[in-house]
Amino acid sequence: MANHKSALKRIRQTEAKRLHNRYYARTMRSEVRKFRGLTGKTEADQQLPKLFAMIDKMAKRNMIHKNKAGNLKSSISKYANSLS
Repeated sequence: MANHKSALKRIRQTEAKRLHNRYYARTMRSEVRKFRGLTGKTEADQQLPKLFAMIDKMAKRNMIHKNKAGNLKSSISKYANSLS
């Protein structure tokens, strides 16, 4: 158990941030999964900028690594280009 008031506060803050980050990471993964399920080229072209913005924001806030963001963007744009 924590011995200081500041340690107790840090525990509370960490838990709140963990839940917040977990929500946004889960949302991003769900959107990527939905995108990979698309079959229409026009629908994919409409969704791509929104998905890129979401991934970039996650990387900017250090919820995911910038290289992971680049790899995700590369793979989903490759998938979007393969649609006909």
